[in-house]
Amino acid sequence: MEYGQPQASRFGIVLDVIDAIVTFLPDWAQWTALSVVVAGFGCLGAVKVRRRIQYRSAVRAGRPVHAAARYGQGRGADYLGSYAPPRRPDSDPG
Repeated sequence: MEYGQPQASRFGIVLDVIDAIVTFLPDWAQWTALSVVVAGFGCLGAVKVRRRIQYRSAVRAGRPVHAAARYGQGRGADYLGSYAPPRRPDSDPG
């Protein structure tokens, strides 16, 4: 690795792609496109905060929370639920 070269990151790549797309647009469309992108990221953040608030209020009220929707839990194969294989009695750690 050469010194002085910036390392690649997702954020930098996304900014490069957005910059490449926006430079082909006329000036009035550049501002519109950038404002749509910023509004989209703002909406995504608002939805995330809203879901977190709903989760916390459900936990405080004692309502059951779906296991796959628990805050901080992984996604996909991390939660198998009723599809998980049954535990074998001979595999007890104690």
